[in-house]
Order: sequence, then C-alpha cells, then structure tokens
Amino acid sequence: MSRTVPAAVVSGVGQPLRIEEITLPDPGPGQVRIELHATGVCHSDRSIAEGTLRHQVPVVLGHEGAGRVAEVGPGVTGLAPGDPVVLNWAPACRQCWWCDRGEPWLCAHADDDWSRQYAVDAAGRPLHPGLGIGAFATETVVAEQACIRLPEDIPLPEAALLGCAVLTGVGAVRNAAGVRPGESVVVIGLGGVGLAALQGARLAGADPIIAVDPVPGKAELAYRLGATELLAPGPDLGRRVRALTGGRGADHAIECVGKASTIRAAWSATRRGGRATVVGLGSRTDDLTFNALEIGHFARTLTASVYGSTDPVVEVPRLLDEYRAGQLELSALVTERIQLAEVGAALAGLGAGARSVVMFR
Repeated sequence: MSRTVPAAVVSGVGQPLRIEEITLPDPGPGQVRIELHATGVCHSDRSIAEGTLRHQVPVVLGHEGAGRVAEVGPGVTGLAPGDPVVLNWAPACRQCWWCDRGEPWLCAHADDDWSRQYAVDAAGRPLHPGLGIGAFATETVVAEQACIRLPEDIPLPEAALLGCAVLTGVGAVRNAAGVRPGESVVVIGLGGVGLAALQGARLAGADPIIAVDPVPGKAELAYRLGATELLAPGPDLGRRVRALTGGRGADHAIECVGKASTIRAAWSATRRGGRATVVGLGSRTDDLTFNALEIGHFARTLTASVYGSTDPVVEVPRLLDEYRAGQLELSALVTERIQLAEVGAALAGLGAGARSVVMFR
C-alpha cells in the first residue's frame, strides 16, 4: 500500500524549497522502505537546488541519512524490518570496470538511482530522490545496496553523518591524500566535511594540522577535533602556512570548499612536491588556471577525492570502531538539531557551523 509522507521538495532549479506531502509506493524488488530518524544538511543539497550539481527535478533533497528498515521488497535478503542503517548515496554495482579495479567510489552505475522516479507529489507529478536517497522526508524507498547496516549501539543522529561528511572528509585524508604520520596538513573550509578531515589528519598522525576558515567562532571546535593552528583565509595564506612548516609549505592541502580561489589557495599552500586534494564540489563555470612554468617548477600533485575515495561498506565499520574507541567524534559535528520545516533556512545558512541535522524521531 502506498504511503503519504512530508518531504522537502524543489520543483526546479532556483525554485524555493517547499515542504509537501508526497506519496511513496511500496518497495519493489530489491528495495526497502526506510523510516528516517535523522538527516544531515549538506552543501550538495544546496548545489542540487541551485543547479551547480545537475539533477533530475522535481527532487526531494537529502542524502546523508540514517534510520530503520520499515519494510522490505521481494528478493531482499540482507535486511529485515527494524534494522538500523546508514544510507549510501553512491552504492557500487561491483561489476563495472571501475569496481573491478578496486575503485567502487567511481562506479559507472553509482548514480543510476539519481534519475529514477520514486514518488509523486499531490498533483501526481513524478519526483526524483536527491542523489538516489531523498532523505529530507520522514520515509524513503531505496535499493537494498544503498543501505549499510549499523550496530544497535550507534546513535542514529550521529550515524547519519557517516553517510557523507565523515566518509568524505576522513576518506580524503586517509585514502586520496594518503597522509602519513608526521606530515603537515592544511584543511581549507571547516564545514562538516572539513571538520571530519581535521579528524582524519589527527587519526593519521599529521603534525602540524592547520585549519583555514573565515569564521572565528569555529576555533574552539577546530582545536578540539585536531587543529594545531587556525588561520583566516587571505591572499598571503601561502606565506603564513610556509611560516608554520619550515618555510616549505604543507605536505598536503585538503580543499573542502569547491571554489577556484580556494583550490588555488590550497595549491599555493602546498610545498614543492606536495599534494593538494580537492574535496569541495565546484561550479562548471568557475575556471581554474595555472601557468605552464609553475606545473614543472613546483612538481606538486593536484588531485580530487570522490566520496572519500573509499568503499563505504568497508570504511563505515572501521569508522565505527574508531568512534567506539573515542578516537572519532561524531556528536561534535552536529551544530544544531532542527525540524523538517527548518531545512530551507539551514541550507541558506550553510558555512556558519558544522552540520545541521534534521530530526524525524
């Protein structure tokens, strides 16, 4: 039987977000219905709403969610009603060329569900789930492969952050950058992903760990999560980073904003032979330029990290072990707990804090 639930819907690019009643069908073969408990508010949600990230519309936003299985469809064998899960917005097919190479974060089919029609609004218009998840709703229907089962002892509001911010930030440091003990790291942008990257640098044994953000109020949290220095952005950032790293620049820069200017800043803050890893999602119209001489002279590596360059099925249990051991903080990343009606304001205010989390139960 279909179900009517409230959800945050964007009808078209640049259109205002509205809370509407949508109708979800029963889960089909290989699908499960999830009762959401908590969903984080991420920059990617705003990127979809603004058109920076191309996506089918109308769309129910939200992709960083955790909840419990309410119903399973035919053929589902790995989950049962009542199971706690964190949602994976880029489930790997395990069969394509990239998956065979051990790069499931680049799976050719990870975004297949982004364009599916999974629900209808009150007027009968088909709706699409944001990044295949549609987690700004009290319930959603997703593929079984989009769920990672959680132990019962993990609080679901904190677990939701594992679905994007923590996997992305820690993974960028651990996997894409490959930070080693004693190496210097600068993290640019202290949203949820950047603060997770700070923790990733601390877990990797980096020193110093230099945080960069324009909001002075983030200082206490940045130091708590691993930063040894906090700098404001500015045209002389590279010089200030070099002053803290023996005159060389950082071994690694982790860029968590997604703008050409901050990518250039990350590049310039990195030593000769160092690595700048871009995590932030940028605009296709924001051009980044280099001159031919600096490429050869600095011998730096500029790379990107997609979803932490990790396999969530493998990485989530590892992160949970670190959480249980007190090595990884999750609750510290939650700036505020809000209601579904407040999602629009939270999207507009992104950047002021770490993560707003929508609480459903």
